[in-house]
Amino acid sequence: MLRRGARADRTGTPADFLVVGLGNPGDEYAKTRHNVGAEVVEVLARRHGARLRKAKKELALVDEVRIGTSRVALAVPLTFMNDSGQAVQALARRFGVEPTQIVIVHDELDLSVAVLRVKNGGGLAGHNGLRSIKQHLHDDRFARVRIGVGKPQSKEQGADHVLNRFSKRERTEVDVTVELAADAVESIVADGVDTSMNRFN
Repeated sequence: MLRRGARADRTGTPADFLVVGLGNPGDEYAKTRHNVGAEVVEVLARRHGARLRKAKKELALVDEVRIGTSRVALAVPLTFMNDSGQAVQALARRFGVEPTQIVIVHDELDLSVAVLRVKNGGGLAGHNGLRSIKQHLHDDRFARVRIGVGKPQSKEQGADHVLNRFSKRERTEVDVTVELAADAVESIVADGVDTSMNRFN
């Protein structure tokens, strides 16, 4: 369990950053609105020659890369979205990172489709994955790279909406945003969250 300001008992080589792309596991959820965060981490893995492999203990696909001079752990949880915190807590322990060294990439209902925003800490906007992470870390000071997936017509349709795929037109726009979101993560690692917020928001 991470306490505010306390470093976890490390179980592996320490990393400078942990970047986690949220989504649901399984082929049936691939390319759905809820899985855009996972797509961004997959792009980062390709860019930096990583191969995301199953780490049973941490309930995630994981690999490590160098971005500039920083050692960066890339991860996609194998838990369902609502239990993302289980994987993130275990990953934080493995890589010896504090919440301020964690970047979470996720879908955002409150943003129009394909809009990109970088945020440092703050509210959870009703996102169950973020809620789970905060519960497990006991801290919300992690950075977020948010990708808009648009709002459903009613709140009751929210669960179905995020499990749907994008229209063909939306998908074209989102593909561009996924690449931009990977740029934003690299910017956070290289230049910090504040600089990246100014650049991408």
